Amino acid sequence: MLTRIGRFTVRRRKAVLITTAIVFVLSGVVGGGVAKHLSAGGFEDPNSESAKAQRLLEDRMGQGVPNLVLLITARHGTVDDPAIAAEGRALTARLAAEPGVAQAASYWSLGSPPPLKSTRGDQALVLARISGSQNAVHQRVEKITPEYTITDANVTVRVGGFAEVFRQVSQQIQKDLATAEAVAIPITIVCLILVFGGLVAAALPLGIGGLAIVGTFLVLRAWSSVTEVSIFSLNLATAMGLGLAIDYSLFIVSRYREELTNGLPPGNAIVRTVETAGRTVLFSAMTVASSLAALIIFPLAFLRSFAYAGIGVVLMAAAGAVLTLPALLAVLGRRIDRFVLWKHTPKPVGEGMWHRIATFVMRRPIVVSFAVVALLLVLGAPFLNVRFGLPDDRVLPPGAPGRVVTDQLRHNFSANEATAMIVVAPGTDGAARAAEVDGYAAKLSALPGVGRVDAITGSYVGGTKVIGPLPSSARFRSPAGTWLSVVQTVEPMSGRAEALVREVRAVARPFPVRVGGPSAQLVDSKHSLFGLIPIAGGIIALVTFVVLFLMTGSVLVPIKALVLNILSLTATFGVMVWIFQEGHFAKALNFTATGLLDTTTPILMFCIAFGLSMDFEVFLLSRIKEEHDKGADNITAVAIGLERTGRIVTAAAGLIAIVFIANATSQITFIKIFGLGLTMAVVMDATLIRGALVPAFMRLAGNANWWAPKPLRRLHDRIGFREAEPAPARIGGATPEDAAPERVPVG
Repeated sequence: MLTRIGRFTVRRRKAVLITTAIVFVLSGVVGGGVAKHLSAGGFEDPNSESAKAQRLLEDRMGQGVPNLVLLITARHGTVDDPAIAAEGRALTARLAAEPGVAQAASYWSLGSPPPLKSTRGDQALVLARISGSQNAVHQRVEKITPEYTITDANVTVRVGGFAEVFRQVSQQIQKDLATAEAVAIPITIVCLILVFGGLVAAALPLGIGGLAIVGTFLVLRAWSSVTEVSIFSLNLATAMGLGLAIDYSLFIVSRYREELTNGLPPGNAIVRTVETAGRTVLFSAMTVASSLAALIIFPLAFLRSFAYAGIGVVLMAAAGAVLTLPALLAVLGRRIDRFVLWKHTPKPVGEGMWHRIATFVMRRPIVVSFAVVALLLVLGAPFLNVRFGLPDDRVLPPGAPGRVVTDQLRHNFSANEATAMIVVAPGTDGAARAAEVDGYAAKLSALPGVGRVDAITGSYVGGTKVIGPLPSSARFRSPAGTWLSVVQTVEPMSGRAEALVREVRAVARPFPVRVGGPSAQLVDSKHSLFGLIPIAGGIIALVTFVVLFLMTGSVLVPIKALVLNILSLTATFGVMVWIFQEGHFAKALNFTATGLLDTTTPILMFCIAFGLSMDFEVFLLSRIKEEHDKGADNITAVAIGLERTGRIVTAAAGLIAIVFIANATSQITFIKIFGLGLTMAVVMDATLIRGALVPAFMRLAGNANWWAPKPLRRLHDRIGFREAEPAPARIGGATPEDAAPERVPVG
């Protein structure tokens, strides 16, 4: 089939390129504005108890946890001064009348409850809830924030809360994406010129990268019309689109040049390249896509979005490398080496640097294996102490407006009203069962870590009712049921908050309830994710094993690849815990260590990094297998395979690392982790794993590398993939001009 594809792209190169141009323009027109259709949320399991509690409260009772906060600071005196109080009441009424604001209350409108006033008395809060979808909330807060950021003679007003924090996160992500592209693309261009030595050859991977990125924007735009897609997936689309396109294009172009050097005319060289390197690209795309596809099983829209983006970008990059790039090569022919600044002359087989490295390692396989494995285990050790959380305002850099407001809520107030737990009792008439509500609320308020409980019957502190029903208590009643607000004094994204959620859920209740809120969401998300990790890992391992077995016919080689990749990724995770959880280099990298690592980041990094690791593994194994099939012994096949691919894999890893490290310049902490972690994983894999452990382990295994049980061997003989087929014959001694691309034989 690949032979037919190669011949088709040569013969119909103009049609292929015109089709590509149409797809590119269509993708740009339709997908160019995809960012405004994406969500900043998606961090919760929609089937969890906390999510159901939130939906019950919002959809059936018309209430909800405040997602917008106005922090009002008196410029002189206290918030109880008449002029300040009058302005506070006026701002509360004005905010309540805004379109999309379902409810608004404040220190002044609720009868001056102490938790809504700062401990110094110079600050007070207005709490509001903007209703609607995540995108609707985003659009409303985008208009509300500038209108309510006020400084006058009496007060300063600043906007915070979940809605404003994640509006700023989304806005910052888009700025960071533009910055990352501005950093990565010029450096990548220079590096491509260094790798290829010429301007024309260097431009090809960038063109395929642009096609993959813009095409993925179209894919995401289509997905966003039917489901929630996270805006953070754009970073993956850009980084992997450019990285994989460069990776695949580098492999295709290098093989094409190699075939030209071996004496094939351009047309036949293209067909041969698609047969060999094209097949390897497809193997790689299958492994990368399967790793990312495992994210679909997770219930969080945030993770599923990366599957949509990742699969789309892999398919686009592979299609560009196997269809569009050969058509471009067919147009260029030998002109691919025009505008050459210098020519890289490959050394004879057996004399290259990577051959010497492979030989050195295979002379000392036990020593090298022990040293590298020990290093990886030491790097991975901090991961044993990992503690997981969810993103909050501290993902923003210190000094960001939303972060400043939340920091003041955290430090200047006795309780964080905006992160209260909700206890929803659907179908319960709170007024008719007031005595039961009273007793239950008192029990909840007596729990350590609970600052106050508000209910239809009043407010409770330390197991005692401190305020009876007020006009504002009416919000806790609706025809659909009643609910209680549990205001906690502990940090909502912390181990103590998780314990508090379990304690609240364990309190005997007089009627059925569901517990929600940010801390409950953290507990439920971890439960949902950790229960599915073994399944996702099993899917990735099974697909990877099958693909590598079909390619190599070996049982041992796929197992070895899985073990080495997991070892490499464990080391990466250990370093990420050491830096981002424990706070090393926090000042230099400009982030705030919270003592937690975002729950979704290791899962996301594992799937992406595992896929990229297998990408490099496929490139290396394909050439080792090719040499082995030609009759080379195990040591020779490994040495030549590493020599043939070492420079390409190193260049590809370096270029991909540039793209990812550009994401580490982000001001958002989990994007910074994403960029730095994947950079480390790629570099470590291309050096320690491919350059040291792979040749060492294959030397130790010897001929067992290619062993498989007889039934599996027979299966591979029937359906297995083979990297190399006999090279197409030249056209009867024709000169390169006679064997122009359009004259590639049909038979």
